This record gives sequence, structure tokens and C-alpha cells, in this order.
Amino acid sequence: MKFHSHQPKTESAILIGLITKDQPAEQAKEYLDELEFLAITAGAETKKQFTQKLEHPDPRTFVGKGKLNEIASFIKDHKIDIAIFDDDLSPSQIRNIEKVFAIKVMDRTNLILDIFARRARTATAKTQVELAQYKYLMPRLTGMWTHLEKQAGGIGTRGPGETEIETDRRVIRDKLALLKEKLKTIDKQNQQQRKSRGNVVRVALVGYTNVGKSTIMNLLSKSDVFAENKLFATLDTTVRKVVLDNIPFLLTDTVGFIRKLPHDLVESFKSTLDEVREADILIHVVDISHSNFEEQITVVSQTLIEIGAADKPTILAFNKIDAYRFIEKDHDDLTPLKKENLSLEELKNSWIAKENNPGVFISAAKNENMAELKMRLAELVKKEHFKRYPNQVPQ
Repeated sequence: MKFHSHQPKTESAILIGLITKDQPAEQAKEYLDELEFLAITAGAETKKQFTQKLEHPDPRTFVGKGKLNEIASFIKDHKIDIAIFDDDLSPSQIRNIEKVFAIKVMDRTNLILDIFARRARTATAKTQVELAQYKYLMPRLTGMWTHLEKQAGGIGTRGPGETEIETDRRVIRDKLALLKEKLKTIDKQNQQQRKSRGNVVRVALVGYTNVGKSTIMNLLSKSDVFAENKLFATLDTTVRKVVLDNIPFLLTDTVGFIRKLPHDLVESFKSTLDEVREADILIHVVDISHSNFEEQITVVSQTLIEIGAADKPTILAFNKIDAYRFIEKDHDDLTPLKKENLSLEELKNSWIAKENNPGVFISAAKNENMAELKMRLAELVKKEHFKRYPNQVPQ
């Protein structure tokens, strides 16, 4: 007797990005590596990365004609299922590229939306993701579903747009209006929930995706929040009550940020981001083992500015010190020092010296230096608490 596995087939993917004057080769490579991590999170296996040096994307096919044909040959020879581009594609670019490749073509936004659709668990998250997906689909309706009819589901086809009736713009407009109304109701409920928490100090964990926020949440609150080494492991906001030095406060774990985060997702996740906006204190978690952690800090800081949450007391928590690696320079090497040539101690000193926001260096996975993070957090929470309750006697 044969048993048939219902496990979905792992789809093979290629990744495509550009090298431009604004995005040098090193940066393009790093962005494609992140895109590969996104593809793995979505369940794909990357077979090759392609880059091309261009002044700007080709308005018809994103890459030039020669590169397009080179990629098409690789797709045919290696039976590739999906081509994923690191930047947003216009509807006409998608159609033109699909004609040449004859496979499913996606851009970074579509991939991120697909991961969010897979990760959404609660009614709130599902509604937020669905709204963002419909907004993404609306300008891309014309001729978009011809290739989907030939595909048996897979990456990029989760969520809306799989049936013919949803190709009708009026139906999608109605659906958008319904989802917006549903989210308004959810927002009101969330506002009520936040009000009902009373005048308790609120702390929010923020940071780039996959930096260890949920692990820190588990250690600080002694709870069991889902945490794994994949992008966007947490979509739904988790709130826990924590007590440090006899002062209670609420700790919130939030969705991770990422560069080129789709604007429609930021809009749709407004109610989740309100938890950050309304927090009194932020813990900005940074993965210090990541080669480009400083750029990730910038991405998070810019997102905080966008949502109006940049001026709060913030602790920079440099996580994953156990995974930090540095390359020791030869004494005879006269090239300037790079970040990767600094030892952890040297790096610590450079960040600790920043008076406006000295960092705390921890390993949540190994429970290292968590006492220092708790002490710094307790100081800020106490300060905020006694501002509200000046008649209480500090312990």
C-alpha cells in the first residue's frame, strides 16, 4: 500500500537584484541574502542569485534584455518554479517578465505579504494581512491571474485573488471597504483594551525582524512566547504583566521591522504599531552578530520616526553577543579598521561611550547579562511610575 504525503513541494527559486550607484555590489549582495532568508521562511529553496549593474531598473523588464535571456536559460535548464525580485515590480514589468520566463514572478513585497499570510494566527492579524494583500493586488489585476490558473497554489498564491470572481475590481473594492470597517472595529476594541489597562507603565520591545525580541520577552516575563530563527515569527502583539523591584508594568512584544517594509503593511498594522506609539519606554533590540546591524538600527529608527514613536526613553539592547565574531587584523595590514575587525570589547566601548544612549550587551539565548538589562529597565520604569504616582514612597 502506498501512502501519499500531503507535504507541499518545496519550490525552487532564483533571486534577482540590481547594482546601482545608490546600491553598490556589497549592499546588493546583502539585500539578496536577506531576500533568500525571506524565501526560506516562505518555504522555497534558492538555487541562484542574479545581479546586474544598471543606472536604474529597465522600465519594461527590470533587468536588461541580455540578462533576462541569461536568466530564462537558467530557469529552463534547472526547472525553476519562481523568480523573486528584490524590488517592487510594476504590473507591466511582471507581465513582460512572465512572458519570457514562463514561470511565477514575484517581488519582495509580494513575498513579505505571503509570509505574513502564513504567519497570521488571530482574527486581527489575518484581517490586517488580507487588507494589505488586496491593496497590493488592486493595481495588478489586469492579466495577473493567467499564470495562477496554471499553478497548484504555492508561494505567492496564499490569501486573496485565487478565484476568478476576485479579478473583478468592484468586488475587490467592496472587499477593501469591508476589511477597513472590520479593522476600525478592531482598532476601537484595542483602544478600549489599552485604556482598561489603567495607568500602568508600558514598555514595548522593538527591533529588526529576527533579533531575539520574543526570547527576551520570555526571559523578562517568564512566559512562553513563540520564538524561532525565522523572519516575522511574531505577528500578533503579545502583552505580559511584569514586576521589577516591586513596580508592575506591561511588556509588549511587537512585529519585527525590515528594510523596504511594504507601506500597505505598515498602514494595515496600525493597531499593532499603536502599542509602540503608546508605550512609555522602548527596548530597541539589536542583533550585534549581524554584519550590518548599524543599518538595521537605522531602519528601525526611521520606522519609529514614521509612526511617531521616536522620542521615547529607549534602551539599546545588543543581543546575540554569544554569536559575535570578529576578524583579527594582521599588524602589517595598513587598511583602515572595519567594524568586523573590532573585538566585542572594543565595540562595547564605542557604544557605551555614547552618552545619549549607551548600549546593554546581552545574550538572551544564553541568559547572559540579563541582570544589567533588568536593572536599566527597572530604573526607567520607576522613574515613569513615580511621575504618575508621586505620593507613593519609592522602595
